[in-house]
Amino acid sequence: MPQSLPAAIAPGLSAAVALAVLGGAMLHALWNTLLKAGGDQTADTALLPLCAGLLALPLLAWAGLPAPASWPFVAASMCVHLGYYASLAGAYRHGDLGSTYPVMRGMAPLWVALASGPLLGEWPGLGGWLGIAGVAGGVVLLGLARPLASAPHRRALAFAVLNAAMIALYTLFDGVGVRRSGNALGYVLSLFALNALPYPLFVAWRRGGARRLFEHARRRWAQGFLGAAASIGSYAIALWAMTRAPIALVAALRETSVLFAAVLATLLLHEGFGLRRALGTGAILAGIVALRLA
Repeated sequence: MPQSLPAAIAPGLSAAVALAVLGGAMLHALWNTLLKAGGDQTADTALLPLCAGLLALPLLAWAGLPAPASWPFVAASMCVHLGYYASLAGAYRHGDLGSTYPVMRGMAPLWVALASGPLLGEWPGLGGWLGIAGVAGGVVLLGLARPLASAPHRRALAFAVLNAAMIALYTLFDGVGVRRSGNALGYVLSLFALNALPYPLFVAWRRGGARRLFEHARRRWAQGFLGAAASIGSYAIALWAMTRAPIALVAALRETSVLFAAVLATLLLHEGFGLRRALGTGAILAGIVALRLA
């Protein structure tokens, strides 16, 4: 049977937790923009976990391992992340940041909210549901700002929906796992350390060897480490927040990263920002207010 929220976890979002999650959302948008800006999204996606693992290992020696009760969740999340990285690369290979990123990030929190009630006993209140609906609806509206007429955009959307499913799965695994870890930072660093090699090895195998990937890493190592640092920071903040607030509310608020991504896509990648994206942005802002007041 689902259990009630642990005593340390408030039923809503405090101002400190909300501000931290918004900061993590900005970091998430940053590393996704760096990934999309590269010329080879598959290679850059493989470089990201490799660099993150190199950063995580020495920090893990300092932070220490999480409790054994959380290890099955680390293993499950690691498996899901293989699908996450593969679908992320596919979405960015076929579509632009402004249309694929919102779909990936917008559908996931709604699925997390629907699953966390029966699985974890964390049922959002009316304000929480309104906030989740506002954020999810707004980000999907942003993602559908382009018509689906072109085959590449349809493929990009299919990868984005698959990626959203991966996000929902690992969010649930990690939300429970980090609460059992007794060491949120150790949990996050363990996850990044274990994720360092599987996807890069898969990409190297698909491309007939590691030489091309190594040459790409020599050219893009600075961007790789910058993106990796932003990725670790963003997810560490999110998982820490899940030890202080319901998973569904944190997951929804974290997806406000689409606001930052929309600005970065417009300024740096020269992607358009029309009326539909403006309406989507307004829905997200309304959702943030509802989540904060839930």
